[in-house]
Amino acid sequence: MKITQERLYQVRIRVSGKTSHALRAKEHNAVTKSILSISQKFDVSPVCTFDAFCEYCKEAEENGIENYSLYHWTKSIITNLDKRDKHLKSFAFYKGLNQVYKKEIADALYSELKELLEEGLIEELNLIDNNPKNNPQPPTVKMFKK
Repeated sequence: MKITQERLYQVRIRVSGKTSHALRAKEHNAVTKSILSISQKFDVSPVCTFDAFCEYCKEAEENGIENYSLYHWTKSIITNLDKRDKHLKSFAFYKGLNQVYKKEIADALYSELKELLEEGLIEELNLIDNNPKNNPQPPTVKMFKK
């Protein structure tokens, strides 16, 4: 009997540097209020990708990086200034501690955020799933061994 993993989804946005700063600082302006209002409607929270990467590295460093297979890749992202800027503007919506969630939630969230994209309030909007075949994967850890 083959067990198939349930397909789960995540919604991601890219915003301007100004909006990123405001979201990360929990400052309220017209754009952040719109994003947060939609977030609350679906009981999700926008999480800055850069901040999530920093937290992952901090946790790995506190608990032993050998137990964190993506540590070296993640650390290389947050220390590269070009990539840092990109990830500071990127936000994923989490449902509680869950990074992925059911399609119905993701589709509805995506639909509402699409209005912000069309109005030019956010720069990019993506709906991804947890199937590795559909998404680029981080390099294997072997790349970072000396």
